[in-house]
Amino acid sequence: MSAELIYPMVAHVALAALLYAALTVARAPAVWGVGTRPDGSNPLAEFEPRISANLSNQFEWPLFFHVTCLLAILLRLSEQGFVVLAWLFIVGRLLHSAVQILTTNIRLRGLVFTINFLAVLGLWAVLLLSTEVRAHGA
Repeated sequence: MSAELIYPMVAHVALAALLYAALTVARAPAVWGVGTRPDGSNPLAEFEPRISANLSNQFEWPLFFHVTCLLAILLRLSEQGFVVLAWLFIVGRLLHSAVQILTTNIRLRGLVFTINFLAVLGLWAVLLLSTEVRAHGA
């Protein structure tokens, strides 16, 4: 079952790749002059810093997601809770990206981030409990 954790991990990598592509498109008018308005301005200028910030966010808290998934895989832990929490994390990441890029609502962004935060804490709790149970032979 722990191998199923590869799929949400790949989904997060895909999200980061999509954000890199979106950032490239958002920067294209300024960098290459492609897609500029008639006055020469960038129609995506308001989104570029939000996409960039969100992309940076993919390398902060998600680090703990990837570490716990890798540990679960390496330790061959089979709790279904890992998979459920991992996909919950991905849903939270997608929502967080949408809110951060498409709105300026910081309160909503914080609420959505809570999904990611709690999912990762849950992953670590399941990891700890699983290793404790295994260590004590229960």
